[in-house]
Amino acid sequence: MASLEQTAGKTLEQRIAALLARRTGTVEMDWHCVFKARYGMRVAFDAIRSRMGDGVVVTQLLTCCTAVDPILAAGLTPLYADISADTASIDPDRLALPDDCRAVMLQHTYGIIDDAASRRLVERAHAAGAVVIEDCAHCVGRMAVDEEGYPLADISIHSFGIEKVLDTLFGGAVWVNPRSPFTEVVDELSARLAALPAPPARIAFVARVNRFQLRVFGHLPRPLVRGLRRVLPALGLFEPAVSDDERRGQLPYDPMRPSRFVCEKALVALEGLGRVEDARAAVASVYRSELGGVPGIEIPQAAISGDTQPLLKFPVLAADTATADRMVSEVCRAGYYTSAWYRPELCPGVLDKAAYRVPEDRSGLVANDRFVACVATLPTDIDVAGAHRVCEVVRSVVSS
Repeated sequence: MASLEQTAGKTLEQRIAALLARRTGTVEMDWHCVFKARYGMRVAFDAIRSRMGDGVVVTQLLTCCTAVDPILAAGLTPLYADISADTASIDPDRLALPDDCRAVMLQHTYGIIDDAASRRLVERAHAAGAVVIEDCAHCVGRMAVDEEGYPLADISIHSFGIEKVLDTLFGGAVWVNPRSPFTEVVDELSARLAALPAPPARIAFVARVNRFQLRVFGHLPRPLVRGLRRVLPALGLFEPAVSDDERRGQLPYDPMRPSRFVCEKALVALEGLGRVEDARAAVASVYRSELGGVPGIEIPQAAISGDTQPLLKFPVLAADTATADRMVSEVCRAGYYTSAWYRPELCPGVLDKAAYRVPEDRSGLVANDRFVACVATLPTDIDVAGAHRVCEVVRSVVSS
């Protein structure tokens, strides 16, 4: 008989699935909750390899290393394609897929969704016999859709984790497309996700106390915090956003479903997601109107065309790395924390490039390398007045 914890947790998972289904025009039963999105992705790649055999997964270097770790953990090989400067995602018009390609990643970087480009990528991937896995880590509850408004991808991964749209630190969800032509893969994936175990007590505990630990770290001297961030994970008493193991291409534990605590936090956050998206879209609108066309700044076309999207970060490209870094520094100095996602590539930087198969020949990664070198990302978790102030800072930097 299932424990009370497991029973209550499953009920919460169903409520999360129902919310996501309503937002996306899909069916509740096709959504599955996981403790972390990266582990849901791992289950997807396990199912792909089980049904399709060894091979490569085409992905991008402008991403977090935890988006590549599941490929490696499943025994598949990452192959890096160049991105489009218009979308910060794989360029479908220059996409070449090898015969042993098993999957292609469709990443909505910063929350930018370009339906037209996504459709071309899915068409090319399916023509080559490759599954499309959509990475919605930056746009939970939003997906690329076809002309009829139905989601395009075979599998869609959504993150509730740290530095994402939802302020929950943990949790994620996987959507499995019942219309996918890869029937054996999606059927096996659904079965694997449905059979995931509940997290062990230690994992449930570190998830519950993580936010408190982060607050404590914020009040301690930096040298002490650095030591605690090394020691506590080794003792299993702290869950970092990205562990050293994950920066070496490994996933520290097996996939699992979320704890009751994680589900409760995710459910509350999802119920307020509309308000969060409205606020982020309002800030993105300010950046679009005030920074579009400013000399010395380039903005991905998909971020400034069509309807304003509720971006997780608003990307701008400077003339060079020094200017981009100065832009980030001055925005932070003005009181609005931001960073340069994703510099370095495979953020926050990997400890074993060989494990990630990072290519030495960069001739096919021209757009990626320029984007990584020149990107600054502006905050969208601020108010409109703050956005106007950030625009002043950015214009000052590029005009100096």
